[in-house]
Amino acid sequence: MTTPIETRSASASASISTAPELPTRRRWLALAVLALTALLLSLDVSVLYLALPELSADLGASTTQQLWMLDIYSFVLAGFLVTMGAVGDRIGRKRLLLVGAVGFGLASAAAAYASSPGQLIVWRAVLGIAGATLMPSTMGLIRTIFTDEKQMMAAIGVWYSCFMGGMAVGPLVGGLLLQHFWWGSAFLLGVPFMVLLVVVGRRVLPESERQAGSRVDVLSSVLSLATILPVIYGFKEIARGGSTSTALLTMTAGTVLGIAFVRRQRRIANPLVDLALFRSRAFGAALAVMLVGGVVMAGVSFLSSQWLQLVAGLDPLGAGLWMLPANVALLVGSASSARIAQRLGTGRTMATGLLVCAAGLVLYTQVGPAHGLGLLVLGMCLTSFGIMLPSTLTMGVMMQSAPPERAGSVASMSETSGEFGIAVGIAGLGSLATFVYRAQLGPYAAAHAGDATTAALDSLAGAVRAATSLPAAAGHDLVTAAQAAFTTSLGVVAGVGAGLFVVCAAVAVRVLRAR
Repeated sequence: MTTPIETRSASASASISTAPELPTRRRWLALAVLALTALLLSLDVSVLYLALPELSADLGASTTQQLWMLDIYSFVLAGFLVTMGAVGDRIGRKRLLLVGAVGFGLASAAAAYASSPGQLIVWRAVLGIAGATLMPSTMGLIRTIFTDEKQMMAAIGVWYSCFMGGMAVGPLVGGLLLQHFWWGSAFLLGVPFMVLLVVVGRRVLPESERQAGSRVDVLSSVLSLATILPVIYGFKEIARGGSTSTALLTMTAGTVLGIAFVRRQRRIANPLVDLALFRSRAFGAALAVMLVGGVVMAGVSFLSSQWLQLVAGLDPLGAGLWMLPANVALLVGSASSARIAQRLGTGRTMATGLLVCAAGLVLYTQVGPAHGLGLLVLGMCLTSFGIMLPSTLTMGVMMQSAPPERAGSVASMSETSGEFGIAVGIAGLGSLATFVYRAQLGPYAAAHAGDATTAALDSLAGAVRAATSLPAAAGHDLVTAAQAAFTTSLGVVAGVGAGLFVVCAAVAVRVLRAR
């Protein structure tokens, strides 16, 4: 007997196989355009890691504002991904992609010339909205272009490798730009890419079929954002020492709205998030690994780039070069994951990668403020290699765990999970690092009260700036104490991340051992 799911799967497969094919050369040229878009979007997340000290000093940004500058892009992007996917279904994914490219280019130029932290945060948010029009469109167009299932999965692998590659080379690109130009050049980098996307994309990209009958549920979109924003704001408010009652109130409000969002998804015919997918344990486990991996790696990468510049004393280019071995390890992990999975199986391969990540983060905990550069670089290499083993397999697990007709929803949820993980990692683990930093520096600040120590409590960058106004000996003592406190905060965050990876490894072995 044929089950309803099998019937739907057969019809979906039939529609895929009978779809008109583009010429081979045009298909792969189109993939190159889409993969380049993915690379730029992820590069825009990490390119600011090394630019942060310079732009913070130029704009006078506080620690909280620095965190918002970094994570507002990924956060807004994650919030709008599923909504923009639905918009693309209605107006056509190619059209949405080109409109989004124009918006992304204009917002990039505006961000480059921001004159205050508030302006930069606003334009980063606009970049996130524009990015949300691009990401689901690229994945949807890949399914339109590649009618053969094996070729489609290979194309998704290329897209994902470019996305992760952008995260890897972002710090190095940022270092090269900052060596010769001002911090705004990190944003202007996106303008020529978007011009290229519009010019070439119009010629080589096909338009997807439009689903005129589908409707975008605006209320669900509003509820999803109203759920996430208050929770993140509450974490930030607590981390910076603000009003705890206000923070708890906003987080409670976000939780209540989240419950309303889930209930609505269960009732409406075309939900933004298909909750039925979570009935598959394999799907839930793969999504959880992707989310936790994004959280930990984003938070640790953010702190590592700061340590290299503000503790090790490297310039942006030097810091980017020291991060290059980790980028190579990332590419090696991406290339070898499939072969390792053939021998060990999916579950064991994912668990092995997560345990390698945990081992790398354990090395982070041994880093000292004076002699920790080698350990830090080795730890970065292990975590970069390890995280690629599960990362390149999770999409396949999620696709295989869902009926083919739900593949679009799976792709949107996967992208949302990864981007939201980056935002939460920078916000949550960055906030934890700030809390530990202030707790460690507190005794020194109490014994040396003054404007300089007040600035030092705000951030390590603030300590370095404040030290210039003190006598040489006093300034050196202040910077040394702040560097030690920051290194301790890095170790604490790494220890938390190692524990999370060990738990995920156990889940991967238990749930995915049969794959």
